[in-house]
Amino acid sequence: MSGDVLIELENVGVAFNAQRRMSGGHFWALEDVSLQLRRGERLGVIGRNGAGKSTLLRTIAGILAPDRGTIRRAPVSCQLLSLALGFVPHLSGRDNAVLSGLLIGLRRRDIFARLAAIREFSELGDFFEQPIAAYSAGMTMRLAFSVAIQVEPDVLLIDEVLSVGDAEFQHKSGAALRARMGEGHTVVLVSHDESQIASICNRVLWIEHGKSVLEADRDTVFAAYHRDMHPVGSAA
Repeated sequence: MSGDVLIELENVGVAFNAQRRMSGGHFWALEDVSLQLRRGERLGVIGRNGAGKSTLLRTIAGILAPDRGTIRRAPVSCQLLSLALGFVPHLSGRDNAVLSGLLIGLRRRDIFARLAAIREFSELGDFFEQPIAAYSAGMTMRLAFSVAIQVEPDVLLIDEVLSVGDAEFQHKSGAALRARMGEGHTVVLVSHDESQIASICNRVLWIEHGKSVLEADRDTVFAAYHRDMHPVGSAA
């Protein structure tokens, strides 16, 4: 693995138990995915629903271990933003921010030093002290993003959360990400919004049925993806 490669996946597969499946009782959410994630890179991940995109992010983050294939990683911190991953519902926004910081490896005093900035960026006001069980999806996204943008992980993994919430916060979070990228941080973004990926990412990985289809610059991948979705001669 070269010096600027932070994480490398080689023919990675992740299987889940699934009854009534024909393949030995297992469902391969990822079957054969390879990629190299380099320092400072902004990688977009596209594919149809169920293609394995969220599983891929959890595997990169180290939440899921591969059942086959190899993952090599430099000693870097990863932060996954995913509403599906969630926080601890009965804890307040403040307590969840502290917990997230500890899980990513920050020292407690450093987390507490950033809590005011997290609260301000999230625009949650008094809800910051309330259990997140009372939060809407948009409020949860605000908290998740505000923690991640403050704790400054080496690799920021984003699973669809930028499309949740109001347009003003979407613009604010996108601007914060672009500023972070200007500082050389590494981002992996899963999104169905191609304009969002185009504005943030310089390279795109397309996966289908748990397999890598194409990894290249965004224009090349988008063109191939559209041809696959709307082949020549198909009905409009």
